[in-house]
Amino acid sequence: MAIRDKIEHAIQMQPCTVKTLKARFGGDRAADRKVMEALDELVRQAVVCQRQGVFFTVRSGRAEKALLCKVVKLGKNFAFVMLEDGQSDVFIPGRFTRGAMPGDQVLVEKFAHPRVEGSDEGEILAILTEHNNLVGTAKRIDGRLKFVPDDCPAISMQLMRGSEGGAKDGDKVAVEILQRGTRQEDHRVGVTMRFGSADEAKRCAKALLYAQDIRGRFPEEVREEAKKLEDAVVSEADTKGRLDLRSLPIFTIDSASTKDIDDAISLTRTPEGGFELGVHIADVSHYVRPGTETDNEAFRRATSVYYADQVVPMLPKALSNGICSLNEGELRLAFSCLMRLDNNGELTDYRFVKSVIRSRVKGVYSEINALLAGSTDPELQAKYAEVSEQLPAMKELYGHRARLRRERGCMDIESGEVKLILDEEGRCIDVQKRTSGESEAMIEEFMLLANQCAAHFARVKQIPFVYRVHEEPNAEKLERLHALLTACGINDHFAKDVPAPKELSAILEGVRGTAYEQIINTGMLRCMSKAQYEAKPKGHYGLVLKDYAHFTSPIRRYPDLAIHRILTDLLSGTDKETMTLRYTDFAEQAAKQSSEREVIAMQIERKAEDCYKAEYARRHLGESYEGSISGVTQRGLFVEMDNGVEGFVPASSLTAAGTLLTEGIRLSDPVSGKNWNLGDRMMITIVRADVNLGKVDFEPAQAKG
Repeated sequence: MAIRDKIEHAIQMQPCTVKTLKARFGGDRAADRKVMEALDELVRQAVVCQRQGVFFTVRSGRAEKALLCKVVKLGKNFAFVMLEDGQSDVFIPGRFTRGAMPGDQVLVEKFAHPRVEGSDEGEILAILTEHNNLVGTAKRIDGRLKFVPDDCPAISMQLMRGSEGGAKDGDKVAVEILQRGTRQEDHRVGVTMRFGSADEAKRCAKALLYAQDIRGRFPEEVREEAKKLEDAVVSEADTKGRLDLRSLPIFTIDSASTKDIDDAISLTRTPEGGFELGVHIADVSHYVRPGTETDNEAFRRATSVYYADQVVPMLPKALSNGICSLNEGELRLAFSCLMRLDNNGELTDYRFVKSVIRSRVKGVYSEINALLAGSTDPELQAKYAEVSEQLPAMKELYGHRARLRRERGCMDIESGEVKLILDEEGRCIDVQKRTSGESEAMIEEFMLLANQCAAHFARVKQIPFVYRVHEEPNAEKLERLHALLTACGINDHFAKDVPAPKELSAILEGVRGTAYEQIINTGMLRCMSKAQYEAKPKGHYGLVLKDYAHFTSPIRRYPDLAIHRILTDLLSGTDKETMTLRYTDFAEQAAKQSSEREVIAMQIERKAEDCYKAEYARRHLGESYEGSISGVTQRGLFVEMDNGVEGFVPASSLTAAGTLLTEGIRLSDPVSGKNWNLGDRMMITIVRADVNLGKVDFEPAQAKG
């Protein structure tokens, strides 16, 4: 059979890439050339056609049906791929995955007759772009050292001899796929990076960062640019054309450990009995200019990543902790939002100005909370002497703003954040529920108001912008919330199909202090759409605001830096047409990149926290604690200890008789009649903790007799 006929037959059987055809029918330069000549002839004769680099027979009509997708999840016998719209996924049965890995770009054809009616199922026709860099664990299986990917722990791959990179059993490693097979288990990998023992949370956290190409060290070109600003100071020439606010008693309030201080506040009374609130933000855009390597890297990172006691910053420390940080006593360039409010706390006017400020004191949340509560500690009084007169007015204004927030129905959902306590070696030795006081809430409200003003200003001026958008929950999530509320005996008859935030807020208030409080809080959080950045204003459902953006953290978030740059041009007198030409594409790109990187950062932070919690639990194996049932499944219970560490109790450990699940809120033993209800308190014993996977297992504590 001629090479042309062989290639046609191969494509009839299965769509093929050039790489596949060369591997099968080529092998050297001359043979590869013949493959290409045969392909050219088949295309010329309209026997085959090409889609995304994959060849199909024209007669089959499959090219038009093929969908460009990305592999997002892989199990032992299945995969999920995401379509280009980022909203729709397709289930791929194991034998149709063709060895594809998470991150691979693939062409997919949906089945005309899926096994489950109404579902989207299909097969991977070809792998277009291979994602060959993976992170996981080296494990000795059946006498051989193998690699188990974090993204699909049910699969193991052979480490090629001579490519183990010094890895030992139980090491956290990064690998590269060196040879691909037709099944995931047939791939051969080589170690490219060793992180250390997978039993250490700090090693697992490093691996999580590495997997997403997040590096603590900045590229050489960025370091060179930053070096020029290491000893930078604000000169009088820098202050020209800026509003001089050095006479205002401006100060900052942050945690004691904060070094990248990007916001400060001031408050004065107006003659009419109202307030003039100043929110002063570090003018990062003055130093990070478009087209610089620093700006390019900030765009790529898009956000600082925080985990445990570590941070991977968006900007080099010379900027974030130096000239851009609003350090106590230092002259700094700022971007100020000056707001006027009446005696009821209602916003009446605002303006944005480029300013020069000097922070009088580095405030600390715990200390401000003490002063707001009436502390007369002489040291605190002395430290805050220059700004203490503002505190009663700030407290009063915050009281008004909190009331207005409640009146518009803004939901007060507890996040359940924890604080990880590490020893000198970076090991987690304690986990504590994070608490916040009045000053934290006060600063949050003042920043929210400045963010609101920025979005309103941009919308009114009709300029390209990066908005913070939060859309209403979708029907599927609302159905899950309805099931939870019904199971908890809570009436959720709303006025419309989509509940108003005020209605959800009333439910939260109604369960406050009850056994269901945390469960409903969590359920409410899960029902919410993910807030993201967009170039069009769509409002913010959760905050019940028509206008919202992120203006107040340009050191840590790229969207804030982006809109500072846009607003700077607007204030300088740039006309609307020029603004549109200059920033339309930029705003869209910044919104897309920032949304994507924010999701990745949040996933890393959550996974790293789980690893540290498991590390803490390992120190307490065999110990018993009280907790609350936070989830009920057929397989068993999820129980959350009072410090925020959650673990799983298998149903088999509850009773030997088997259990019955009732509406997702109750497991029952039909023999004894014993029930385990959502929200119930129970004693558990920590029996296992897998640091690498961030999972903790409990068993019911044995009653003492």
